[in-house]
Amino acid sequence: MTETASDQAGSLPRALRLLRLLGTGSSQGQRLADLADAAALPRPTVHRILRLLVAEGFVEHDAARRRYRLGLPLFLLAARAGQAEGLRDIARPSLLRLTAALGETVFLLVRNGFDAVCIDRSAGPLPILTFTGDIGGRVPLGVGQGSSAILAFLPPEEQDEVIRHNLPRIEEFGGMDEAGLRAELASVRRQGYSAAFGILPGMAGLGVPVLDAHGRAAAALSIGTTTDRMGGERRAIVAAALKKEADTIGARLNPFDPTLRRAGAAMEAAPGR
Repeated sequence: MTETASDQAGSLPRALRLLRLLGTGSSQGQRLADLADAAALPRPTVHRILRLLVAEGFVEHDAARRRYRLGLPLFLLAARAGQAEGLRDIARPSLLRLTAALGETVFLLVRNGFDAVCIDRSAGPLPILTFTGDIGGRVPLGVGQGSSAILAFLPPEEQDEVIRHNLPRIEEFGGMDEAGLRAELASVRRQGYSAAFGILPGMAGLGVPVLDAHGRAAAALSIGTTTDRMGGERRAIVAAALKKEADTIGARLNPFDPTLRRAGAAMEAAPGR
């Protein structure tokens, strides 16, 4: 075997080593220097391998932050290998049970960048108005109950980034200032749900996060209803019902589900899209 061929053969285990390091690292990605140190490889070697992985789509490069993270095609392959159900498949029975038990319209939302996107809903008998509307509707994180439930349970660094970006947008929706928003998010974390009243005339809602194995918000369940149906005692019953179903969904989440990484990818397969 020539030296060149030997080097090529050695690249495969090195590439797999880097993929494993990226898979166990921060969701924000890792710097080249940190990967090189962890893999005990020269930086030029790591840089060359990462360039190849980026070209194939298995790794993404955030040039502004100089960080690398696993790419969506790798998650798609893993999901197909496991033949696991996606978030919408897992959550659908919960949405139907909640609508039947509560008589309310129930929404399933996921994060897409600085927004929350509705990827499924189960319609109740009451006509309601919501910010997200039907499947495919989106709203800035921090506006509305489901969106706020997701934002409240993001890691602090991500939450800060979203707040900085979305604060002007939240204020356009008639929302609160930064101090008020942070106080509200802290309250959501304490009680485990977000409740909204009167943002839209006569409308109310309640949202709970769907947490992954690390306690991070992967999605949210929320209901939209009228203000007269969200009194204190009923609110507690609704919150308990949503939390129970959110726990059921969270326990079955497939970590390789691309919906949890890119809501836009999930929307391509959503009904009517």
